[in-house]
Amino acid sequence: MALRIYNTLTKEKELFEPIRPGKVGIYVCGPTVYKESHIGHAVGPVIFDALKKYLTYKGYQVTLVINITDVDDKIIAEAQRLGVPTEQLASQISDSYFEAMEKLGVTSVDHYPRATEHIADIIHLIQRLGERQAAYAAGSDVYFDVAKCPQYGRLSNRRPSEQLEASRQLSGQGKHNPGDFALWKAAKDDEPVAWDSPWGRGRPGWHIECSVMSMKYLGESFDIHGGGLDLVFPHHENEIAQSETATGRPFAKYWMHNGLTRIQTKAAGGEWKAEKMSKSLGNIRPLGALLAAYPPELIRFFLLSTHYRRPIDFSDEALEATQKGLAGIHRLFERIERLGGQDVFQTACSIERWKDRAQTEADQQFIEAVTQAKLRYLEALDDDFNTAAAIAVLHELCTRINRYIDQQRQEIQANRQAGTLMLEGGRMVTGLAQTLGLLTGPPARADAADGLTDALMQLLIELRAEARRRKDFALSDAIRDRLKAIGVALEDHPDQGTTWRKD
Repeated sequence: MALRIYNTLTKEKELFEPIRPGKVGIYVCGPTVYKESHIGHAVGPVIFDALKKYLTYKGYQVTLVINITDVDDKIIAEAQRLGVPTEQLASQISDSYFEAMEKLGVTSVDHYPRATEHIADIIHLIQRLGERQAAYAAGSDVYFDVAKCPQYGRLSNRRPSEQLEASRQLSGQGKHNPGDFALWKAAKDDEPVAWDSPWGRGRPGWHIECSVMSMKYLGESFDIHGGGLDLVFPHHENEIAQSETATGRPFAKYWMHNGLTRIQTKAAGGEWKAEKMSKSLGNIRPLGALLAAYPPELIRFFLLSTHYRRPIDFSDEALEATQKGLAGIHRLFERIERLGGQDVFQTACSIERWKDRAQTEADQQFIEAVTQAKLRYLEALDDDFNTAAAIAVLHELCTRINRYIDQQRQEIQANRQAGTLMLEGGRMVTGLAQTLGLLTGPPARADAADGLTDALMQLLIELRAEARRRKDFALSDAIRDRLKAIGVALEDHPDQGTTWRKD
Protein backbone atom coordinates (compact mmCIF):
# COMPACT_ATOMS: atom_id res chain seq x y z
CA MET A 1 0.00 0.00 0.00
CA ALA A 2 1.33 3.43 -0.94
CA LEU A 3 1.53 6.21 1.63
CA ARG A 4 -1.38 8.66 1.63
CA ILE A 5 -1.25 11.92 3.60
CA TYR A 6 -4.02 14.33 4.56
CA ASN A 7 -3.06 17.65 3.00
CA THR A 8 -4.41 20.71 4.84
CA LEU A 9 -4.02 22.67 1.61
CA THR A 10 -6.47 20.50 -0.37
CA LYS A 11 -8.46 19.12 2.60
CA GLU A 12 -8.03 15.61 1.20
CA LYS A 13 -5.91 12.51 1.66
CA GLU A 14 -3.46 12.42 -1.21
CA LEU A 15 -1.06 9.86 -2.58
CA PHE A 16 2.42 10.84 -1.41
CA GLU A 17 4.63 11.52 -4.41
CA PRO A 18 7.81 13.50 -3.66
CA ILE A 19 8.84 16.32 -5.94
CA ARG A 20 12.16 14.59 -6.58
CA PRO A 21 11.83 10.80 -6.87
CA GLY A 22 13.40 9.03 -3.90
CA LYS A 23 14.12 12.22 -1.93
CA VAL A 24 11.93 13.96 0.65
CA GLY A 25 12.31 17.38 2.28
CA ILE A 26 10.43 18.12 5.52
CA TYR A 27 10.30 21.47 7.32
CA VAL A 28 8.73 21.83 10.77
CA CYS A 29 8.17 25.06 12.70
CA GLY A 30 10.11 24.83 15.93
CA PRO A 31 9.98 26.75 19.22
CA THR A 32 10.41 30.41 20.05
CA VAL A 33 13.07 30.10 22.74
CA TYR A 34 12.08 32.51 25.50
CA LYS A 35 10.82 30.11 28.20
CA GLU A 36 11.45 26.48 29.11
CA SER A 37 9.90 24.05 26.62
CA HIS A 38 6.69 22.29 27.61
CA ILE A 39 5.09 19.03 26.52
CA GLY A 40 3.42 20.74 23.55
CA HIS A 41 6.83 21.62 22.11
CA ALA A 42 7.68 17.91 21.93
CA VAL A 43 4.68 16.85 19.86
CA GLY A 44 5.74 18.08 16.42
CA PRO A 45 9.39 16.99 16.65
CA VAL A 46 8.43 13.49 17.86
CA ILE A 47 5.81 13.08 15.10
CA PHE A 48 8.02 14.25 12.26
CA ASP A 49 11.10 12.43 13.56
CA ALA A 50 8.97 9.26 13.50
CA LEU A 51 7.71 10.14 10.01
CA LYS A 52 11.26 10.58 8.75
CA LYS A 53 12.27 7.22 10.24
CA TYR A 54 9.30 5.55 8.55
CA LEU A 55 10.02 7.18 5.20
CA THR A 56 13.65 6.08 5.54
CA TYR A 57 12.41 2.54 6.24
CA LYS A 58 10.44 2.79 2.98
CA GLY A 59 13.63 3.66 1.11
CA TYR A 60 13.52 7.45 0.80
CA GLN A 61 16.41 9.82 1.45
CA VAL A 62 14.91 12.33 3.85
CA THR A 63 16.09 15.76 5.02
CA LEU A 64 14.35 17.05 8.17
CA VAL A 65 14.65 20.69 9.23
CA ILE A 66 13.26 22.19 12.47
CA ASN A 67 13.84 25.91 12.93
CA ILE A 68 14.62 27.88 16.09
CA THR A 69 13.12 31.36 16.47
CA ASP A 70 15.79 33.08 18.55
CA VAL A 71 14.78 36.72 18.01
CA ASP A 72 11.26 37.85 18.86
CA ASP A 73 9.31 40.32 21.00
CA LYS A 74 8.78 37.66 23.66
CA ILE A 75 12.47 36.80 23.86
CA ILE A 76 13.47 40.45 24.19
CA ALA A 77 10.84 41.09 26.89
CA GLU A 78 11.78 37.99 28.90
CA ALA A 79 15.51 38.75 28.68
CA GLN A 80 14.90 42.29 29.93
CA ARG A 81 12.74 40.95 32.77
CA LEU A 82 15.52 38.58 33.82
CA GLY A 83 18.26 41.13 33.27
CA VAL A 84 20.27 38.93 30.90
CA PRO A 85 21.41 39.44 27.28
CA THR A 86 18.87 38.29 24.71
CA GLU A 87 21.44 36.03 23.05
CA GLN A 88 22.23 34.34 26.37
CA LEU A 89 18.59 33.57 27.13
CA ALA A 90 17.95 32.22 23.64
CA SER A 91 21.07 30.05 23.79
CA GLN A 92 20.20 28.60 27.22
CA ILE A 93 16.63 27.73 26.24
CA SER A 94 17.81 26.27 22.92
CA ASP A 95 20.36 24.04 24.63
CA SER A 96 17.69 22.78 27.04
CA TYR A 97 15.38 22.08 24.11
CA PHE A 98 18.07 20.12 22.22
CA GLU A 99 18.80 18.05 25.32
CA ALA A 100 15.12 17.20 25.70
CA MET A 101 14.83 16.23 22.02
CA GLU A 102 17.79 13.88 22.30
CA LYS A 103 16.26 12.19 25.34
CA LEU A 104 12.97 11.76 23.46
CA GLY A 105 14.74 9.96 20.65
CA VAL A 106 14.36 12.85 18.18
CA THR A 107 17.64 11.91 16.54
CA SER A 108 16.98 12.32 12.83
CA VAL A 109 16.88 16.14 12.50
CA ASP A 110 19.42 17.25 9.91
CA HIS A 111 19.32 21.00 10.56
CA TYR A 112 18.22 23.22 13.45
CA PRO A 113 18.69 26.64 11.78
CA ARG A 114 18.35 29.79 13.89
CA ALA A 115 16.74 32.97 12.63
CA THR A 116 19.69 35.14 13.71
CA GLU A 117 22.02 33.10 11.51
CA HIS A 118 20.05 34.00 8.37
CA ILE A 119 19.57 37.79 8.55
CA ALA A 120 21.29 38.41 5.20
CA ASP A 121 19.07 35.79 3.52
CA ILE A 122 15.98 37.37 5.09
CA ILE A 123 16.92 40.82 3.80
CA HIS A 124 17.50 39.38 0.32
CA LEU A 125 14.05 37.72 0.23
CA ILE A 126 12.37 40.96 1.33
CA GLN A 127 14.18 42.76 -1.49
CA ARG A 128 12.89 40.17 -3.99
CA LEU A 129 9.36 40.86 -2.76
CA GLY A 130 9.98 44.58 -3.16
CA GLU A 131 11.06 44.03 -6.76
CA ARG A 132 7.70 42.31 -7.37
CA GLN A 133 5.82 45.25 -5.82
CA ALA A 134 4.59 42.94 -3.04
CA ALA A 135 6.54 44.57 -0.20
CA TYR A 136 6.49 48.22 0.78
CA ALA A 137 8.20 50.35 3.40
CA ALA A 138 6.32 52.39 5.97
CA GLY A 139 9.02 54.36 7.70
CA SER A 140 11.61 51.78 8.75
CA ASP A 141 9.04 48.96 8.80
CA VAL A 142 8.43 46.77 5.77
CA TYR A 143 5.10 45.00 5.11
CA PHE A 144 3.83 42.36 2.73
CA ASP A 145 0.87 43.51 0.64
CA VAL A 146 -1.67 40.68 0.80
CA ALA A 147 -3.56 42.22 -2.13
CA LYS A 148 -0.65 41.08 -4.33
CA CYS A 149 -1.46 37.43 -3.54
CA PRO A 150 -4.84 36.57 -5.13
CA GLN A 151 -4.93 33.10 -3.53
CA TYR A 152 -4.27 34.37 -0.03
CA GLY A 153 -6.40 32.39 2.42
CA ARG A 154 -6.55 29.07 0.57
CA LEU A 155 -4.74 27.14 3.33
CA SER A 156 -6.94 28.36 6.19
CA ASN A 157 -10.04 28.63 3.97
CA ARG A 158 -10.87 32.03 5.44
CA ARG A 159 -13.06 34.60 3.74
CA PRO A 160 -11.43 38.01 3.15
CA SER A 161 -13.50 39.59 5.92
CA GLU A 162 -12.30 36.93 8.39
CA GLN A 163 -8.69 37.45 7.35
CA LEU A 164 -8.91 41.17 7.96
CA GLU A 165 -10.70 40.81 11.28
CA ALA A 166 -8.16 38.25 12.51
CA SER A 167 -5.32 40.52 11.43
CA ARG A 168 -6.46 43.80 13.00
CA GLN A 169 -4.36 43.11 16.07
CA LEU A 170 -1.34 43.21 13.75
CA SER A 171 -2.20 46.64 12.42
CA GLY A 172 0.50 49.27 12.33
CA GLN A 173 1.05 52.81 11.09
CA GLY A 174 1.35 53.18 7.33
CA LYS A 175 -0.14 49.79 6.41
CA HIS A 176 -2.07 49.65 3.14
CA ASN A 177 -4.45 46.97 4.40
CA PRO A 178 -5.24 45.73 7.92
CA GLY A 179 -4.25 42.21 6.82
CA ASP A 180 -0.75 43.20 5.65
CA PHE A 181 1.95 41.67 7.84
CA ALA A 182 5.44 42.70 8.88
CA LEU A 183 8.49 41.46 7.00
CA TRP A 184 10.91 43.78 8.80
CA LYS A 185 10.39 45.65 12.08
CA ALA A 186 12.14 48.90 12.89
CA ALA A 187 14.20 48.72 16.07
CA LYS A 188 12.92 50.66 19.04
CA ASP A 189 15.33 52.85 20.97
CA ASP A 190 15.47 50.50 23.97
CA GLU A 191 15.73 47.24 22.01
CA PRO A 192 19.11 45.50 22.39
CA VAL A 193 18.87 43.38 19.21
CA ALA A 194 18.92 44.89 15.72
CA TRP A 195 20.65 44.61 12.35
CA ASP A 196 21.41 47.12 9.63
CA SER A 197 19.21 46.91 6.54
CA PRO A 198 18.27 49.04 3.50
CA TRP A 199 15.28 50.26 5.55
CA GLY A 200 17.20 51.10 8.72
CA ARG A 201 18.14 49.12 11.82
CA GLY A 202 15.65 46.48 12.78
CA ARG A 203 14.90 42.78 12.89
CA PRO A 204 12.84 40.30 10.86
CA GLY A 205 9.15 39.62 11.28
CA TRP A 206 8.14 36.18 12.47
CA HIS A 207 6.81 34.72 9.21
CA ILE A 208 9.67 35.62 6.89
CA GLU A 209 12.27 33.61 8.77
CA CYS A 210 10.52 30.29 8.07
CA SER A 211 10.24 30.99 4.35
CA VAL A 212 13.94 31.79 4.23
CA MET A 213 15.18 28.83 6.25
CA SER A 214 12.94 26.23 4.61
CA MET A 215 13.94 27.30 1.11
CA LYS A 216 17.62 27.60 2.03
CA TYR A 217 17.86 23.96 3.18
CA LEU A 218 15.16 22.29 1.06
CA GLY A 219 14.80 24.44 -2.07
CA GLU A 220 12.11 26.86 -3.24
CA SER A 221 9.66 23.95 -3.58
CA PHE A 222 9.77 21.07 -1.14
CA ASP A 223 7.60 18.17 -0.05
CA ILE A 224 6.19 18.45 3.49
CA HIS A 225 5.65 21.43 5.76
CA GLY A 226 4.60 20.53 9.29
CA GLY A 227 3.53 22.30 12.43
CA GLY A 228 0.78 22.65 14.99
CA LEU A 229 -2.80 23.30 13.98
CA ASP A 230 -2.61 26.72 15.61
CA LEU A 231 -0.09 27.83 12.98
CA VAL A 232 -2.38 27.43 9.96
CA PHE A 233 -3.39 31.10 10.25
CA PRO A 234 -1.72 33.47 10.09
CA HIS A 235 1.77 31.96 10.18
CA HIS A 236 1.57 29.28 7.49
CA GLU A 237 -0.84 31.29 5.38
CA ASN A 238 1.69 34.12 5.37
CA GLU A 239 4.58 31.78 4.59
CA ILE A 240 2.79 30.59 1.46
CA ALA A 241 1.93 34.11 0.34
CA GLN A 242 5.42 35.61 0.67
CA SER A 243 7.27 32.52 -0.60
CA GLU A 244 5.20 31.90 -3.73
CA THR A 245 4.99 35.60 -4.54
CA ALA A 246 8.79 35.86 -4.34
CA THR A 247 9.62 32.73 -6.34
CA GLY A 248 6.62 32.27 -8.62
CA ARG A 249 6.72 28.57 -7.70
CA PRO A 250 4.64 26.32 -5.41
CA PHE A 251 6.02 26.40 -1.86
CA ALA A 252 5.26 23.18 0.08
CA LYS A 253 3.40 20.36 -1.68
CA TYR A 254 1.89 18.75 1.43
CA TRP A 255 0.87 20.51 4.65
CA MET A 256 0.64 18.29 7.74
CA HIS A 257 -0.75 19.83 10.92
CA ASN A 258 -0.70 18.05 14.25
CA GLY A 259 -3.39 18.47 16.88
CA LEU A 260 -2.75 20.59 19.93
CA THR A 261 -2.00 19.38 23.43
CA ARG A 262 -4.71 19.64 26.05
CA ILE A 263 -4.32 19.06 29.76
CA GLN A 264 -6.82 16.68 31.32
CA THR A 265 -7.99 17.57 34.81
CA LYS A 266 -10.50 15.92 37.08
CA ALA A 267 -13.37 18.12 38.21
CA ALA A 268 -14.88 18.05 41.68
CA GLY A 269 -17.57 15.65 40.51
CA GLY A 270 -14.98 13.18 39.27
CA GLU A 271 -15.48 13.75 35.55
CA TRP A 272 -12.51 14.56 33.32
CA LYS A 273 -12.25 17.73 31.28
CA ALA A 274 -9.63 18.77 28.72
CA GLU A 275 -8.23 22.30 28.76
CA LYS A 276 -5.86 24.06 26.42
CA MET A 277 -2.45 24.61 27.98
CA SER A 278 -2.01 28.24 28.97
CA LYS A 279 -0.12 30.32 31.49
CA SER A 280 -3.37 31.94 32.62
CA LEU A 281 -4.76 28.55 33.66
CA GLY A 282 -1.48 27.55 35.29
CA ASN A 283 -1.50 24.15 33.62
CA ILE A 284 1.74 24.29 31.61
CA ARG A 285 3.70 21.02 31.93
CA PRO A 286 7.43 21.80 31.54
CA LEU A 287 9.24 19.22 29.47
CA GLY A 288 12.27 19.07 31.76
CA ALA A 289 10.14 18.15 34.79
CA LEU A 290 8.29 15.46 32.84
CA LEU A 291 11.53 13.92 31.59
CA ALA A 292 12.80 13.83 35.17
CA ALA A 293 9.63 12.10 36.37
CA TYR A 294 9.00 9.65 33.51
CA PRO A 295 11.15 7.63 31.11
CA PRO A 296 11.61 9.57 27.84
CA GLU A 297 10.70 6.43 25.89
CA LEU A 298 7.31 6.42 27.63
CA ILE A 299 6.61 10.05 26.72
CA ARG A 300 7.47 9.38 23.06
CA PHE A 301 5.32 6.24 23.07
CA PHE A 302 2.45 8.24 24.59
CA LEU A 303 2.66 11.05 22.02
CA LEU A 304 2.60 8.58 19.14
CA SER A 305 -0.33 6.65 20.62
CA THR A 306 -2.71 9.32 19.30
CA HIS A 307 -3.22 10.02 15.60
CA TYR A 308 -1.17 13.10 14.81
CA ARG A 309 -4.15 15.16 13.62
CA ARG A 310 -6.12 14.62 16.84
CA PRO A 311 -5.67 16.58 20.08
CA ILE A 312 -3.42 14.95 22.65
CA ASP A 313 -5.14 14.81 26.04
CA PHE A 314 -2.30 14.78 28.53
CA SER A 315 -2.43 13.76 32.18
CA ASP A 316 -0.31 11.75 34.57
CA GLU A 317 -3.03 9.10 34.60
CA ALA A 318 -2.89 8.84 30.80
CA LEU A 319 0.90 8.44 30.95
CA GLU A 320 0.59 5.72 33.57
CA ALA A 321 -1.97 3.89 31.44
CA THR A 322 0.45 4.03 28.51
CA GLN A 323 3.19 2.72 30.80
CA LYS A 324 1.22 -0.51 31.27
CA GLY A 325 1.09 -1.09 27.53
CA LEU A 326 4.77 -0.32 27.04
CA ALA A 327 5.67 -2.56 29.99
CA GLY A 328 3.83 -5.39 28.25
CA ILE A 329 6.19 -5.13 25.29
CA HIS A 330 9.20 -5.07 27.59
CA ARG A 331 7.95 -8.10 29.52
CA LEU A 332 7.66 -10.02 26.26
CA PHE A 333 11.35 -9.41 25.56
CA GLU A 334 12.27 -10.46 29.09
CA ARG A 335 10.25 -13.63 28.61
CA ILE A 336 11.95 -14.42 25.31
CA GLU A 337 15.36 -13.94 26.91
CA ARG A 338 14.44 -16.28 29.78
CA LEU A 339 13.51 -18.92 27.19
CA GLY A 340 16.90 -18.61 25.55
CA GLY A 341 16.32 -15.94 22.91
CA GLN A 342 19.33 -13.64 22.39
CA ASP A 343 19.93 -10.31 20.69
CA VAL A 344 16.25 -9.56 20.13
CA PHE A 345 17.10 -5.90 19.54
CA GLN A 346 19.95 -6.59 17.15
CA THR A 347 18.46 -8.69 14.36
CA ALA A 348 16.00 -7.62 11.67
CA CYS A 349 12.65 -9.41 11.67
CA SER A 350 12.44 -12.14 9.05
CA ILE A 351 9.67 -14.50 10.10
CA GLU A 352 8.25 -14.67 6.57
CA ARG A 353 11.16 -16.84 5.51
CA TRP A 354 9.84 -19.64 7.76
CA LYS A 355 6.43 -19.78 6.10
CA ASP A 356 7.14 -22.85 3.95
CA ARG A 357 9.07 -24.65 6.70
CA ALA A 358 6.52 -24.68 9.53
CA GLN A 359 6.34 -28.13 11.10
CA THR A 360 3.00 -27.98 12.91
CA GLU A 361 -0.38 -26.37 12.44
CA ALA A 362 0.32 -24.15 15.45
CA ASP A 363 3.53 -22.97 13.77
CA GLN A 364 1.67 -22.20 10.55
CA GLN A 365 -1.04 -20.27 12.38
CA PHE A 366 1.57 -18.32 14.29
CA ILE A 367 3.51 -17.37 11.18
CA GLU A 368 0.32 -16.29 9.42
CA ALA A 369 -0.84 -14.20 12.39
CA VAL A 370 2.50 -12.44 12.73
CA THR A 371 2.78 -11.82 8.98
CA GLN A 372 -0.72 -10.36 8.87
CA ALA A 373 0.11 -8.16 11.87
CA LYS A 374 3.10 -6.74 10.03
CA LEU A 375 0.93 -5.95 7.01
CA ARG A 376 -1.71 -4.23 9.16
CA TYR A 377 1.00 -2.24 10.95
CA LEU A 378 2.38 -0.90 7.68
CA GLU A 379 -1.11 -0.30 6.27
CA ALA A 380 -1.92 1.84 9.33
CA LEU A 381 1.15 4.00 8.78
CA ASP A 382 0.44 4.30 5.07
CA ASP A 383 -3.05 5.56 5.92
CA ASP A 384 -2.18 9.16 6.86
CA PHE A 385 0.60 8.02 9.20
CA ASN A 386 -1.78 6.51 11.76
CA THR A 387 0.70 5.69 14.52
CA ALA A 388 -2.13 5.06 16.98
CA ALA A 389 -3.47 2.18 14.89
CA ALA A 390 0.05 0.88 14.29
CA ILE A 391 0.79 0.80 18.03
CA ALA A 392 -2.48 -1.05 18.62
CA VAL A 393 -1.24 -3.70 16.17
CA LEU A 394 2.02 -3.96 18.13
CA HIS A 395 0.07 -4.70 21.30
CA GLU A 396 -1.97 -7.36 19.48
CA LEU A 397 1.24 -8.87 18.12
CA CYS A 398 2.73 -9.13 21.60
CA THR A 399 -0.44 -10.89 22.80
CA ARG A 400 -0.20 -13.35 19.90
CA ILE A 401 3.45 -14.13 20.60
CA ASN A 402 2.73 -14.68 24.30
CA ARG A 403 -0.10 -17.05 23.37
CA TYR A 404 2.24 -19.00 21.09
CA ILE A 405 4.78 -19.28 23.89
CA ASP A 406 2.08 -20.51 26.28
CA GLN A 407 0.96 -23.13 23.78
CA GLN A 408 4.44 -24.24 22.73
CA ARG A 409 6.45 -23.79 25.94
CA GLN A 410 7.82 -27.33 26.09
CA GLU A 411 8.47 -27.42 22.35
CA ILE A 412 10.31 -24.10 22.48
CA GLN A 413 12.89 -25.54 24.86
CA ALA A 414 13.19 -28.84 23.02
CA ASN A 415 12.46 -27.88 19.42
CA ARG A 416 14.70 -25.47 17.59
CA GLN A 417 11.98 -24.67 15.06
CA ALA A 418 9.49 -23.47 17.68
CA GLY A 419 12.19 -21.55 19.55
CA THR A 420 13.30 -19.84 16.36
CA LEU A 421 9.74 -18.82 15.49
CA MET A 422 9.30 -17.33 18.95
CA LEU A 423 12.51 -15.35 18.60
CA GLU A 424 11.62 -14.14 15.12
CA GLY A 425 8.26 -12.95 16.45
CA GLY A 426 10.05 -10.86 19.06
CA ARG A 427 12.34 -9.46 16.41
CA MET A 428 9.29 -8.58 14.36
CA VAL A 429 8.01 -6.43 17.24
CA THR A 430 11.30 -4.62 17.65
CA GLY A 431 11.85 -4.24 13.92
CA LEU A 432 8.45 -2.62 13.45
CA ALA A 433 8.63 -0.47 16.57
CA GLN A 434 12.02 0.87 15.64
CA THR A 435 10.69 2.15 12.30
CA LEU A 436 9.14 4.90 14.46
CA GLY A 437 11.80 5.03 17.14
CA LEU A 438 9.26 3.66 19.64
CA LEU A 439 11.86 1.45 21.27
CA THR A 440 15.21 3.16 21.64
CA GLY A 441 17.06 0.14 22.97
CA PRO A 442 16.76 -2.89 25.20
CA PRO A 443 14.41 -2.33 28.16
CA ALA A 444 16.03 -1.67 31.50
CA ARG A 445 15.98 -5.00 33.27
CA ALA A 446 15.07 -5.28 36.90
CA ASP A 447 17.75 -7.89 37.48
CA ALA A 448 20.37 -5.39 36.36
CA ALA A 449 20.12 -3.69 39.73
CA ASP A 450 23.03 -3.64 42.13
CA GLY A 451 24.17 -6.92 43.65
CA LEU A 452 22.79 -6.26 47.13
CA THR A 453 19.28 -5.51 45.83
CA ASP A 454 19.37 -8.61 43.66
CA ALA A 455 20.51 -10.78 46.57
CA LEU A 456 17.81 -9.40 48.88
CA MET A 457 15.14 -9.99 46.26
CA GLN A 458 16.34 -13.55 45.74
CA LEU A 459 16.13 -14.13 49.49
CA LEU A 460 12.52 -12.87 49.57
CA ILE A 461 11.63 -15.06 46.59
CA GLU A 462 13.08 -18.11 48.37
CA LEU A 463 11.25 -17.26 51.61
CA ARG A 464 8.00 -16.94 49.70
CA ALA A 465 8.62 -20.26 47.92
CA GLU A 466 9.28 -21.96 51.26
CA ALA A 467 6.07 -20.48 52.72
CA ARG A 468 4.11 -21.85 49.78
CA ARG A 469 5.63 -25.29 50.24
CA ARG A 470 4.48 -25.18 53.88
CA LYS A 471 1.05 -24.03 52.64
CA ASP A 472 1.51 -20.82 54.61
CA PHE A 473 -0.33 -18.83 51.98
CA ALA A 474 -0.93 -15.91 54.31
CA LEU A 475 2.83 -15.27 54.54
CA SER A 476 3.33 -15.94 50.83
CA ASP A 477 0.64 -13.46 49.89
CA ALA A 478 1.94 -10.92 52.39
CA ILE A 479 5.41 -10.97 50.80
CA ARG A 480 3.92 -10.50 47.35
CA ASP A 481 1.54 -7.72 48.45
CA ARG A 482 4.16 -5.79 50.43
CA LEU A 483 6.52 -5.86 47.45
CA LYS A 484 3.72 -4.74 45.15
CA ALA A 485 3.01 -1.81 47.47
CA ILE A 486 6.57 -0.52 46.94
CA GLY A 487 6.46 -1.01 43.17
CA VAL A 488 8.00 -4.48 42.80
CA ALA A 489 6.09 -7.22 40.96
CA LEU A 490 6.72 -10.95 41.32
CA GLU A 491 5.97 -13.18 38.36
CA ASP A 492 5.70 -16.96 38.62
CA HIS A 493 6.73 -18.93 35.53
CA PRO A 494 6.30 -22.70 35.17
CA ASP A 495 9.49 -22.91 33.17
CA GLN A 496 11.76 -20.39 34.91
CA GLY A 497 10.50 -20.09 38.46
CA THR A 498 9.81 -16.69 40.02
CA THR A 499 11.28 -13.45 38.69
CA TRP A 500 10.86 -9.85 39.78
CA ARG A 501 10.64 -6.48 38.11
CA LYS A 502 10.03 -2.86 39.02
CA ASP A 503 6.59 -1.61 37.95
